[in-house]
Amino acid sequence: MTGVPELETGDPQDVHVDRRSFLARMAVLSAGAAVAGTVGLPQVAFAGPAAPRSRTGPHTDASTSPRPEAVADPTELTIAEAAYLLRAGTLRAETLLEAYLERIAAYDDVYQAFNLVLTEQAAAAARALRRGHYRGPLHGIPLAIKDNYYTAGVRTTANSYVFADFVPPFDATSVAKLTAAGGIVLGKTQMGPLATTRATTPDGMVTTVNAWTPENPSTNPGGSSTGTATAVAGRLATSGIGTQTGGSITAPSNAQNLTGLKPTMGRVSLYGIVPLTYSRDHPGPLARDARDAAIMLSAMAGEDANDPRTQGLPPVPDLVAAATPVYRGKRLKLRWPTRIGVIPGFVSGTSPTAAARRAFLDTLAGVEGVRVVDVTLPDEWDLLTGRFNDVRLPERAEPFVPYLRQDLRLFGVSLTSWLQGALMGADEYLTGQRAKLVLLERVLDDLFAQCDVVVQTSPVPFDIIGLPELALPIGFSGGLPIGTILGGRPYAEDRLLAVAAAYQALTDWHWRRPADPVAAGAAAGARSLASAAAARPRLTAAEAAEQSQ
Repeated sequence: MTGVPELETGDPQDVHVDRRSFLARMAVLSAGAAVAGTVGLPQVAFAGPAAPRSRTGPHTDASTSPRPEAVADPTELTIAEAAYLLRAGTLRAETLLEAYLERIAAYDDVYQAFNLVLTEQAAAAARALRRGHYRGPLHGIPLAIKDNYYTAGVRTTANSYVFADFVPPFDATSVAKLTAAGGIVLGKTQMGPLATTRATTPDGMVTTVNAWTPENPSTNPGGSSTGTATAVAGRLATSGIGTQTGGSITAPSNAQNLTGLKPTMGRVSLYGIVPLTYSRDHPGPLARDARDAAIMLSAMAGEDANDPRTQGLPPVPDLVAAATPVYRGKRLKLRWPTRIGVIPGFVSGTSPTAAARRAFLDTLAGVEGVRVVDVTLPDEWDLLTGRFNDVRLPERAEPFVPYLRQDLRLFGVSLTSWLQGALMGADEYLTGQRAKLVLLERVLDDLFAQCDVVVQTSPVPFDIIGLPELALPIGFSGGLPIGTILGGRPYAEDRLLAVAAAYQALTDWHWRRPADPVAAGAAAGARSLASAAAARPRLTAAEAAEQSQ
């Protein structure tokens, strides 16, 4: 796409945020974990303009003309492409839903992305949308919902023995916002037990596979938002939502060729999500490209009276505008001048990953407005990002102490990390909380003095300190996707989306889809489904502890 006029949206939001006020807020948030939900947080000082936006989504037109292959197969449509057809009346919500239900029926016995498909409920929602007014780009879009988000009247298990029979009486705020914007809840997706490991049964048997290697369950599909990632990558849903405490949006996105966005702490409400940690949980979208991630986050973000973490923040900017590539004539330019920081060792070596990273940086360096710069890491980086990472575990364990006392078997394969949190000493916990604030201060004052966006090899430490991250695909090796992660300053979701959109305007990695698996019914002739299930690996306690967030 070329020749698009420049769209002026002012400065990126991160330039107007006072860093010291964000540091103060995170300090109170960490201390307030002990009395979660009852402590007001300091307002983040923001000197920028208010951001006008509609009740249910962005104010920039989010739709785009679909590619021919997407017109031929509705499950190939992005949200933006489907919105174009749905709004024009050339595609019905029921038709789009039926296409996904057909793929789920054909392939989900292999993928095991869903633990519950809401066929009748989704069909009723699609019919109701046909009778109502157009609600925006999510109107009629089938969505995959991680099973730790509350869904009213629908079982929400967090894939655990603890919540095996839990049926919440209301929707999580994110789910309510997505459905208010016209999204259709297609089903609940498999996840790591209590959001710890990759998706397994609570006792450790692998369930969901990577959509790129469905025949090989040992290929890691990413963190605990596995089911959502596999559903979106395998074209069982247009988009979906997950949660991240230690990489469970960015890791499955990188593993399955998706664009995942973990927003700044508080940008999206955590109300109605089974908790892992009060100060580190982040809800966010797993999408097919930057524009779809922007559409999803636009609907999810904003203040919620039920979650103090969402209050006193800068307004939500026009994220879809940020994710729209900008051209000067026919030449692509970045929406805002941006220094891309490259950490030591990021491109070292001769591996396919190193080569893909070099090509990624070379592509960005050719975009007007981008400057790629080498950066140094703050003092004591390894110590601050490594040793003290375990202080998240007591936050995880404390609400579940009654269940630990009741029956240790309720925690299945991830028991070790829950016990580790319950047994951590108060001195170690307090030292770790102080270290987290030292780390945040050094990232804000030292690292971001050198750049505006930083490339990362791991979601740590931005998970720890509540800063935004965006994962995107940059290549392939041996048939598996290669991804990378971009990190930004507080509330820099718009800048991260702008960088990703510019890169995706020049590359086609994000358009690539895995081949369809052999349907379970066809495979049954070679071996029974029971035998296939028995062949799936089981995580050991040691592996679960290693993967645990």
